[in-house]
Amino acid sequence: MGTTAKIELNERQRAILRGVVEEFVATRQPVGSRTLVERTELDVSPSTVRNELAELETLGLLTHPHTSAGRIPTERGYRYYADRLLERLDPQPGGFPLDLTTARTEVDSALQATTEMLSELTRLLALVSAPPLGTATVRHVEVLLLQPNVVMVVVITSTGSVTKRVYRFAEAVDPGLPNWGAQYLNDRVAGLELGSHMLRRRLDEPALGHRETAFLATMRPLFDEALAAEEQSLYVGGTAGLLEDLRGDELESYQRLLEVLEKRAALLDLLSQTLDPRRPFVRVGPEIEHPALRDLSLVGASYGLTNRTLGTVTLLGPVRMDYDMAIRSVRAAAHELSRFVEEIYDDN
Repeated sequence: MGTTAKIELNERQRAILRGVVEEFVATRQPVGSRTLVERTELDVSPSTVRNELAELETLGLLTHPHTSAGRIPTERGYRYYADRLLERLDPQPGGFPLDLTTARTEVDSALQATTEMLSELTRLLALVSAPPLGTATVRHVEVLLLQPNVVMVVVITSTGSVTKRVYRFAEAVDPGLPNWGAQYLNDRVAGLELGSHMLRRRLDEPALGHRETAFLATMRPLFDEALAAEEQSLYVGGTAGLLEDLRGDELESYQRLLEVLEKRAALLDLLSQTLDPRRPFVRVGPEIEHPALRDLSLVGASYGLTNRTLGTVTLLGPVRMDYDMAIRSVRAAAHELSRFVEEIYDDN
């Protein structure tokens, strides 16, 4: 939560603050008292609104440029506004205009499609983190006899990644052994997490004969390679659109953002720190604990299984972003991704 928890506003002040934030987000122009009377439909005079604006400025929620009598929100004002939005969330997320069934069982396709749709809808930078290392499961294993003494083994995971290796044996391989290996692995290992104790036990089953045990021992390192290949990925969309929409005074902060985007590990670390599995989250300006991003805001929601968070759906943009739209968008996208991965992990 932010720094506005102790600020108590009456209903009229909340309506005026909300009016300033939403009008400024829409127009990027300082907001005057007459505009607010029209926008908020409050049955008060412009002079009363001016008094309330002055009070909100005293509280640090609004400020005004020197050249204008109108007000603009401060970071603290945006924080208060976002907190009220988070308090008034609908019981269920809204719909997300993306059919992930077209991605079938490919997690990376679903994450990429979600990222692109989010950035298109919001004109903000969309960041979607993939399930972390170790959550991928074995979907299918192929064991193919290429030549009398050459066997190829392919491991396909629940994220759609493929790891393969060709093994050359000193002597001809019994043709029945690769067929047995494929059947055993798909019966006993498919559906297990890479790196799990259960998977390792199945590869070293005491009840198996010496020949079968030796054959499985040969390919055991391939599962470690598949695990290493499952490095957590970050999908980014909307960079071009964000740059088109920026103002001159925001150029420096966006240059810093682009530098951070080149360092995916730092961004993944940042997103994991902000993760709240129970509800959407908002970080405004300096609340983002990364020096290059302190002039921006972050809105996100987690997705995953009932008992496990797998990643985040996040929007990054100017402090003046449309928080209402951003919160609704990440919440809907995260809900859709959660439904998708539940089916994937159930199937695997």
